[in-house]
Amino acid sequence: MSLNCNEIDLILSELNLDGGFIQEVVQPNFNSLAFYTYRPGEPKTVFISLEAGACRIHETRRKITKNEKPLRFQEMLKSKIKGARILNCTQLAKERIIKLELEKAGTIYVMPQAQQHAAKKSKSVQTEDEDEIFHLYIRLWSNAGNIFLCNKDDIILDSFYRRPAKGEKTGEKLILPEEKKLSQEELKELEERFNVRTFEEVDFSGLQRSAQNAGTPLSFNQKIDFYYSENSAKTSLESLLEQAQKWYESHRSRLAASLERLKEKRETFRNAARYKHQGDLILAFGYKIDGKSNFLECEDYDTGKIISIRIDPKKSAQENAAEYYETYKKQTGGLENLDYDIESAEKELENLEKQYKEIISEKNPIKLEQVLRKTQKPKQQKKKSHPGLDFFIDGWQIIVGRDATENDELLRHTVKGADMWLHTRDYHGGYVFIKNRPGKTVPLEILLYAGNLAVYFSKARKNGSADLYYTQVKHLRRAKNAPKGTVLPTNEKNLFIKLDDDKIRKILNGAM
Repeated sequence: MSLNCNEIDLILSELNLDGGFIQEVVQPNFNSLAFYTYRPGEPKTVFISLEAGACRIHETRRKITKNEKPLRFQEMLKSKIKGARILNCTQLAKERIIKLELEKAGTIYVMPQAQQHAAKKSKSVQTEDEDEIFHLYIRLWSNAGNIFLCNKDDIILDSFYRRPAKGEKTGEKLILPEEKKLSQEELKELEERFNVRTFEEVDFSGLQRSAQNAGTPLSFNQKIDFYYSENSAKTSLESLLEQAQKWYESHRSRLAASLERLKEKRETFRNAARYKHQGDLILAFGYKIDGKSNFLECEDYDTGKIISIRIDPKKSAQENAAEYYETYKKQTGGLENLDYDIESAEKELENLEKQYKEIISEKNPIKLEQVLRKTQKPKQQKKKSHPGLDFFIDGWQIIVGRDATENDELLRHTVKGADMWLHTRDYHGGYVFIKNRPGKTVPLEILLYAGNLAVYFSKARKNGSADLYYTQVKHLRRAKNAPKGTVLPTNEKNLFIKLDDDKIRKILNGAM
């Protein structure tokens, strides 16, 4: 339920904003706004909500957190009325429209003495712009709430919600209800019709204890702030915590299922040795391939049992065996990447649990709403990053391409000439890049971390060590008629790396 006209009058009388100054403007989300105001000894945070069914204005003691990115209307208000003085604040004829008349002091320019001398002027020259008058209208109508900043002639400079179809657009005169002076009978009728709520059903005991300790009774502003934070459909803690639980359960279920699939795939890959063994058997009993049967029956010399191995009867024993050896190589290599993916998935689940605990411990509904909005942002709205893996160590960014496609994409679209490139000698593997930082030389420790990643994401991982060459990207030349991503380095230097488990664990677990 939105504030009625009599409640707005009571709120404004308690706020007593006349003569105060607007120190800051904050827009935490897409349906609310807050002003930090100040009068000598009376700093106040005025919160305005345009939420349908809960339009309101009141003082709040809660911290108003800024949105992740500055929003349009907030930035416009800051440029126009930050620092402005509130000449008066009134409700227009019980229409639930609040008018703030604001005065922004004009700028004063004092000509420097050197310029005065050049201009042959004997005394200080000052130019002063005229003070600007603005009208800020806050319309607290359910399902039609809005905020307008107008000039002194009520020409709209901008609005919280832009609704050109309703004639509420920049450059147009704001249409206000016809001003009329209400008689005593009309005022009495409105007072009887729209009672100021007493909130007898609301438990203010905790809030009262806090207020009594401060030596002040509860104001209507305090009651309104508490009531809406606990009961408003979109901003109540109970409602937001329900949303948080649904978000958590959905994400946890998805991550757990993904982790389970990765583990199942790892178990399959761990049996990769059987493909090599079957390739060996095909070569050993290749003379039995008759060109007709899709299976080769032979004795497994490890177990002594007769087994059937699927083959292509049109291919030779060497060709069939080569296919099994290729599958063995792919699964063996894939197992290394799977271990990393499983580690990452487990870390993501751990971070989700930690994030959820932080969310449910948050008591500020405005902050909680912001966090939930960020977590529920659609994937298509998230900025897509480059391929490969990112690691950050002491301000240095290290990028790892895990296969030929990622290597090629990184070379084409991500890295620059001054970035450092590392790759294992004599072993297939991913490219590792250290992003350049202007004016800084890559420290040895960062080079060692990047070198460990180059060995870890290569075929040299099993050996535990390898020689690397490294050079700047500008010294790489694409090899003609070679596989995707193949480059020929020049001005390269050599680096021997022995895998450091501690370094690998730290960087993969994001502990740096």
